[in-house]
Amino acid sequence: MVANRETGRQISGLLGERESETEGETTRERSPEKGEAGIHSEFFVLFEKERMSFWEGRAVVSSLANNNVMVILDNHISKPGWCCDNNDGSGFFGDLYFNPDLWIRGLTKMATMFNGTPNVVGMSLRNELRGNKSNVNDWYRYMQKGAEAVHAANPNVLVILSGLSYDKDLSFLLQRPVNLTFTGKLVFEVHWYSFSDAYAWGTGNANQVCGQVVGNLMRRAGFLVEQMGYPLFVSEFGVDQRGISVNDNRYLNCFLGVAAELDLEWALWTLAGSYYLREGVIGLDETYGVLNWNWCDARNSSFLDRISAIQAPFRGPGLSEAKPHKVIFHPLTGLCVERKLWTDPLKLGPCSQSDAWNYSPQKTLTVKGTYFCLQTDGLGKPAKLSIFCSDDTSKWEAISDSKMHLSSQLADGTTVCLDVDPGTNIIVTNTCKCLSRGNTCEPGSQWFKIVDSTRSIGGTTSVTRFNSVLDFFGKNILGGLIV
Repeated sequence: MVANRETGRQISGLLGERESETEGETTRERSPEKGEAGIHSEFFVLFEKERMSFWEGRAVVSSLANNNVMVILDNHISKPGWCCDNNDGSGFFGDLYFNPDLWIRGLTKMATMFNGTPNVVGMSLRNELRGNKSNVNDWYRYMQKGAEAVHAANPNVLVILSGLSYDKDLSFLLQRPVNLTFTGKLVFEVHWYSFSDAYAWGTGNANQVCGQVVGNLMRRAGFLVEQMGYPLFVSEFGVDQRGISVNDNRYLNCFLGVAAELDLEWALWTLAGSYYLREGVIGLDETYGVLNWNWCDARNSSFLDRISAIQAPFRGPGLSEAKPHKVIFHPLTGLCVERKLWTDPLKLGPCSQSDAWNYSPQKTLTVKGTYFCLQTDGLGKPAKLSIFCSDDTSKWEAISDSKMHLSSQLADGTTVCLDVDPGTNIIVTNTCKCLSRGNTCEPGSQWFKIVDSTRSIGGTTSVTRFNSVLDFFGKNILGGLIV
């Protein structure tokens, strides 16, 4: 979705939104910096103005280009203010503040303005369509018109289409694909937060909830990748970075597993650590923010460590650093299974230094290019590499509703699951936990994903982390705003 996959991938939509849903009510929290007629780039939030001229917007985009950051322009809301709910007048075509003709004029103006601007790589036509007027026929009518208008004005940008129900539902496309005059540049987007599923993560069994939520995601949006071959962009996800939300913590483990497995593009809500003024409150803290309250440092460095594993793609068009292989990814830590020496126990380490594995139809995990396979050696003991790979102790199967427990059997028939020793990061096998029932059990240490990859292996390529991004904003933007 963005040309610079290691920097642009996580920046293209960092300034997004947060949604808090309760039964029968939805509140939206969003930055107040909006453009004329509701047309804006999410990056305009970096400046403390209610309304910004298009020329100021160009200055922001130009500054980002100078720092090798790609931009996706996003049409968010029509009437400047906090977004969103079903009755705010901006939810769907024909609402009080959502004139479709004016919307298309605005898209055309923005597409024209940034035609020939290389770091503007995409335009998202509209954020989170919603409300009582929502219907599939009008979605096709206007979204197709908007897509054609953007393409006509700027044939170089990706055209990004959102779905219904706060951008959680694109299922209607399975029966009726879009009909456009262009190909090769259409992207669909979806939003996914823990609160997209109310309080299920906190009240249910994490394995079961993960399985159910991912199943719903695939039926409503994931099929676009799996069955129709379209790119899918998770244009908003995020968590409370204080780490105190059970909902968010469990959801994040599940999200990272899915994002790695499907090699999803994504954008994180949010960069901002606080607001000068939000809904009448001065200096309000943003707990979802990557930056801390004073915008001087990362709010949660361990969170950045975790998501660094999915900053760069595992595979994809144009990425063939190594022959196809597997890596064993651990979402709770954002690390992968690796070995330093053949005599050392297997441990978690940076995915850029992971071993290349092969997963056979017989369910054996073998270090690629060798005869050594992963084998269980006893309850509570480190997993080991062995050349005896034909019995059940060397067969590994993804079990549980989450499909993230890697299970094997001991010689006596006892079922065990791959796990991590918290003190040493050594890979061990323990009794499988939290497979069903109970909402207090935390399965995260035993969640692993076998991920397809064509990344280079053995530490030859490092993954760019958020540090460069924080440095950019600190040096180029924040220094002039904070005293």
